[in-house]
Amino acid sequence: MLGIADTAVLGNTGTVAELGAIAVGALVFNFVYWSFGFLRMGTTGFTAQASGAGDSAEVRATLGRALGLAVGISLTLLILQRPIIHLALGLFGAGPEVEGLTRVYFDLRICGAPASLATFAVLGTFVGLGRMRHMLVTQLALNGLNIILDVVLGGIMGLGIRGIAIGTVIAEWVTLGLAIWLAVRVLAQDHGDDEAFWPRNRIFDRERARHTLEANADIMIRTLFLLLGFAWFTNQGAAFGDDTLAANHVLLQLISLSAYLLDGYAHATETFVGRAFGAGDLSTFDRVIRTSTELSAGSAVGLAALVAFIGPAAITGLTDLEPVRDLAEAYLPLTATYVLVSFAAFQLDGIFIGATGTRDMRNASVLSCLFFIGTSFPLIDLWGNLGLWMAFVGYVIIRAIVLGSRLPRLRSELCPENSAQTL
Repeated sequence: MLGIADTAVLGNTGTVAELGAIAVGALVFNFVYWSFGFLRMGTTGFTAQASGAGDSAEVRATLGRALGLAVGISLTLLILQRPIIHLALGLFGAGPEVEGLTRVYFDLRICGAPASLATFAVLGTFVGLGRMRHMLVTQLALNGLNIILDVVLGGIMGLGIRGIAIGTVIAEWVTLGLAIWLAVRVLAQDHGDDEAFWPRNRIFDRERARHTLEANADIMIRTLFLLLGFAWFTNQGAAFGDDTLAANHVLLQLISLSAYLLDGYAHATETFVGRAFGAGDLSTFDRVIRTSTELSAGSAVGLAALVAFIGPAAITGLTDLEPVRDLAEAYLPLTATYVLVSFAAFQLDGIFIGATGTRDMRNASVLSCLFFIGTSFPLIDLWGNLGLWMAFVGYVIIRAIVLGSRLPRLRSELCPENSAQTL
């Protein structure tokens, strides 16, 4: 929703260069922030397993370790912000005007890094505990405030890309305050043990910390290669000109919205799979996989249909730039196809996050990304941006196939003596 709001405001009040800068700037922050997505995903898996085992002190310790990591990482990002943006822009083929506007956007947005990363950790706790309503409240606050500030600062006040960035930073810090308040309330309610609220001996336990860092390293590599795939898609699109770059970005907003809707099932899967692993409950594990996958598949069919039939109206709402709209509509069928087949990868991610099967997630991401890059060369040579979209669809399919092949082994780890039973 953050990306959709930013795109909609600049798509209707800005220029092609500003829309292109948002596309590149958003991608840079995807790399910067989601490289550390383990602060959410790793926290979810460990929290769900501790909750399933009835260990409330470890739930609090897990959040404590995640918040400590978030603070350390965000301070490092602030110190290294100059080389980060210099390196990032060097990897893209955008024009000088787009690069200049991207620098403006980055310099302002990076001020929200501590709030954004710390919020990841708190959201991981909410998902791990199955407190989806708290997660919803937090996300509604973030997106609602951001949309209002985007319209006021970027649109009404005419601050353009600067207003968009400032509004997002304000929304991130306000949301962190709300998230911390909600998390402390939830954890205080579950504090039925004799240990301190923040159990320092657990937070700084070497073995737990080592296990956390190993899992987080796998997730970080997984996320970097996932983002590399999206960066490759954006960069190859930029080679076709600013109009194609902007059109692909608009279509990615439709994919992102669909992905986050489907991710609702994946998040629920993370919670219940993690609890099943914590309790050693094979029947719950199997039931969660069946039910969540059926629901997700049905939803994917509905979302793909919506993208196909309502997509032109959505594109018109996101931008009034006619060349961008025409290009976006041309590739709408492949956008709908991506949405249709993507649910399997999301569901499998949810399963492996809940079970902290991070090594398999890492390997699937690396292999699928290499497949995407390798197949994109001949397809682009043959069909240009259409070929790029075809390779992009294949990318999400391969990720699901690789993860799916590892599911029987993951299941056997939960309950080896019963693993011969079918799902």
